[in-house]
Amino acid sequence: MAHFAKPENALKRADELINVGQKQDALQALHDLITSKRYRSWQKPLEKIMFKYLDLCVDLKRGRFAKDGLIQYRIVCQQVNVSSLEEVIKHFLHLSTERAEQARSQADALEEALDVDDLEADRKPEDLQLSIVSGEKGKDRSDRELVTPWFKFLWETYRTVLEILRNNSKLEALYAMTAHKAFQFCKQFKRTTEFRRLCEIIRNHLANLNKYRDQRDRPDLSAPESLQLYLDTRFDQLKVATELGLWQEAFRSVEDIYGLMCMVKKTPKSSLLMVYYSKLTEIFWISSSHLYHAYAWFKLFGLQKNFNKNLSQKDLQLIASSVVLAALSVPPFDRAHSASHLELENEKERNLRMANLIGFNLEPKFEGRDMLSRSALLSELVSRGVLSCASQEVKDLFHILEHEFHPLDLGSKIQPLLEKISKSGGKLSSAPSLPEVQLSQYLPSLEKLATLRLLQQVSKIYQTIRIESLSKLVPFFEFSVVEKISVDAVKNNFVAMKVDHMKGVVIFGNLGIESDGLRDHLAVFAESLSKVRAMLYPVPSKASKLGGIVPNLADTVEKEHKRLLARKSIIEKRKEDQERQQLEMEREEEQKRLKMQKLTEEAEQKRLAAEVLERRKQRILREIEEKELEEAQALLEDTEKRMKKGKKKPLLDGEKVTKQTVMERALTEQLKERQELEKKLQKLAKTMDYLERAKREEAAPLIEAAYQRRLVEEREFYEREQQREVELSKERHESDLKEKNRLSRMLDKKEIFQEQVISRRQAEFDRIRTAREERISQIIRARKQEREIKRKQLYYLKCEEERIKRLQEEEEARKREEAEKRKKEDAEKKAKFDEMAEKQRQREREAEEKEKLRREALLKGIDAPPARPAEPTAAPARPAEPTAAPAPAAAAAPAAAGPSKYVPRWKRQAEVSGPPAPTPEPPAADDHWGRNRGPPPQRSTDHWGSGPRGGSDRPSGGGDAWRSEERRSPFGSSRPRPAQR
Repeated sequence: MAHFAKPENALKRADELINVGQKQDALQALHDLITSKRYRSWQKPLEKIMFKYLDLCVDLKRGRFAKDGLIQYRIVCQQVNVSSLEEVIKHFLHLSTERAEQARSQADALEEALDVDDLEADRKPEDLQLSIVSGEKGKDRSDRELVTPWFKFLWETYRTVLEILRNNSKLEALYAMTAHKAFQFCKQFKRTTEFRRLCEIIRNHLANLNKYRDQRDRPDLSAPESLQLYLDTRFDQLKVATELGLWQEAFRSVEDIYGLMCMVKKTPKSSLLMVYYSKLTEIFWISSSHLYHAYAWFKLFGLQKNFNKNLSQKDLQLIASSVVLAALSVPPFDRAHSASHLELENEKERNLRMANLIGFNLEPKFEGRDMLSRSALLSELVSRGVLSCASQEVKDLFHILEHEFHPLDLGSKIQPLLEKISKSGGKLSSAPSLPEVQLSQYLPSLEKLATLRLLQQVSKIYQTIRIESLSKLVPFFEFSVVEKISVDAVKNNFVAMKVDHMKGVVIFGNLGIESDGLRDHLAVFAESLSKVRAMLYPVPSKASKLGGIVPNLADTVEKEHKRLLARKSIIEKRKEDQERQQLEMEREEEQKRLKMQKLTEEAEQKRLAAEVLERRKQRILREIEEKELEEAQALLEDTEKRMKKGKKKPLLDGEKVTKQTVMERALTEQLKERQELEKKLQKLAKTMDYLERAKREEAAPLIEAAYQRRLVEEREFYEREQQREVELSKERHESDLKEKNRLSRMLDKKEIFQEQVISRRQAEFDRIRTAREERISQIIRARKQEREIKRKQLYYLKCEEERIKRLQEEEEARKREEAEKRKKEDAEKKAKFDEMAEKQRQREREAEEKEKLRREALLKGIDAPPARPAEPTAAPARPAEPTAAPAPAAAAAPAAAGPSKYVPRWKRQAEVSGPPAPTPEPPAADDHWGRNRGPPPQRSTDHWGSGPRGGSDRPSGGGDAWRSEERRSPFGSSRPRPAQR
């Protein structure tokens, strides 16, 4: 079990495991976190963990894990944040429902998909084989493989959620919503078994709610919201039960609703009561309880008339007609008249129970069967005005059957009324809670009632009547059906009659020995004697006894009243004290019982754990012994089989056989068996050799004789077959000649027809071939054109890519070249400046040295002027040799400058001409120094002022040198620009 410092770490770990496909490990990690005792305080990350945990549970279909996680999460957030639990449960329900619907849609899509190679074939061979083997259709198999597991998981989800939310006052709405979804699930997929279990689960939850009243979060049913939710759940259960046709479960639902109303002692809304009584009418009609069906209709009529303000006159008339016809459909006799005492008591209890369900409060001391009766109901209908609201046909039928006397034409008068009534009915527009009202359902009961009334009235005017005449009076049934109805009526003392088929008559009247008077003659005799005794010995009147105490009667009554009040208060106080003591004793006993139960459970758990360990050890030892015994048994059986002594069983009961002893015994037996077998084989080989030699000696002459006979028989058979083949060939030849002569007349026509067929097929073939070649040529041209277009596009794209690549390479090369050129020019410029500065300093030093030497010569009286004219004489000759002039200057230059340094012409001429020549002024440096990079280097001037600035000694080529340098400089404005691409 992994421990995490924070819940977020567990969520990250689960995501990592899910990404690598280990969903089971991720689920186990989250389960360990949720069930851990370290995280018993609610945090927001726990909600995200629960969402992820439920997603994994749904994906892996682990309902047990989901239930455990939800129970732990309920413990964590029940008192802190119950809304989080609600969101988690809603998410769980949504996921389960969505996956079930996806599985169902996937199964439908697989069923509807058209995936066949041959459209004329109904089914594939493999599908036929599967259907023969499994005996089910493709949709059944797909439903079992795809839909059923998810529907099982969805059903388990509903049960889990209901179990977690039971008796929780804070989540009553979610509990009701889950129950409603579960009911709709059962209704949609016709799950009757699951519906019964669901009703039982909800019923047990309500029973536990009443049993444990001291529960902390127990719902309060006296609250209107809680009561409404519980009632809505039960009414939804009742509706689904009736729609599924589960009438026993519907009746239990009605009892649940009634029990809930009795528990709360509060009447629900009128709309719910209308639904309640409408479902009761259906249940009682299905169960053939016509009396309770009629009473339920009567209560429903009162609710609709009093509380439904939108009820139309037509709908009211239809409901009243239903009530009257339901009352008339009740049998007119009491079935319990001749029942036993036990049956009467059961009937009384049943009447009390049904009356409570319907809403009639009956006291047990009264006879319930007398209060809930047909006569009482009919009198109520008349007194409450229900009959006046019914249609005219129903009123006429009521008066004919209940008040009028028409023994000979009762059937003829009732039959047209019944035909009109059978056409009435339909849906009610202003009473949506009621089912569809069809008056035709009462026709069989009304026809039976009319037959009974007819028999009753005929029995009053006839003592004997013929069967044919009686059959004519009853137009509804045949006489066999009338006879069955009359048997039931006679059994319940509604009419006294006998049918004599020998004479063909029906006899009415009191039938002597079968009458109640003779049967109960002792009881009648006792009642008569009691009346005679009362007449002979009358009971004295009570007035004579009270005459003596009348004067003090008021005081006596007052004293007795006070005494009774005091006694009542004492009894109430004693009762309260007794109840208080009893409650305390019960509480103490409950605490003791819980403590003892806890100790017992702990001891039981320890004992069970020890028993489990002991059983595990015993099981392991027993398995080892059984395995050894099985191996020994197998070895013994193998030995016995090889010894061909299968009738002898291995002796394992009398002695302790181990694997080692069995192996030694087996080896010994194998050795003996091998020796005996070798001896037998040697003896058998000798016997076989002798027998084979004897058989061959005896069979040799017989084989030769048989061979000669076979040659003769085959020669005769060959000649006979040859002759028969010749005859058959002659016959076939003659028949072929006749057939040829007969068909030779058709040869010309056959050739003409053959030519026509061949020419027609040739033309068709040429046409199809031409069309095919044309189509192929079109396809080839189209494909050539497509390939040409594609090739051009590819060539264009390739050229464009090469051009772009070439431009990029040229641009990069140009940038590199410019950078190198700029770096080179910067280095050259710096070298020039350094060289110019060095030469300037050198000239200054030479000039200073010359000046110093001249001054020293002047001071010492040396005659220096003869040496000076040599320089002007040599100076003019040097410009004539421009090529040789740079050599001395170059030699005089420092070694550091190098031969690659550029020296302007004016500098070289100035150096050659000597120091007296004035230093020429360099040209303007605006272009050379470009962009105000700084002033040009200072030029040295003649210290003696021998010539003006820019005198005639300045070389004439200086301007050209500067201009050429200006053109080559990268800093000037005349630098050539790169060509635009």
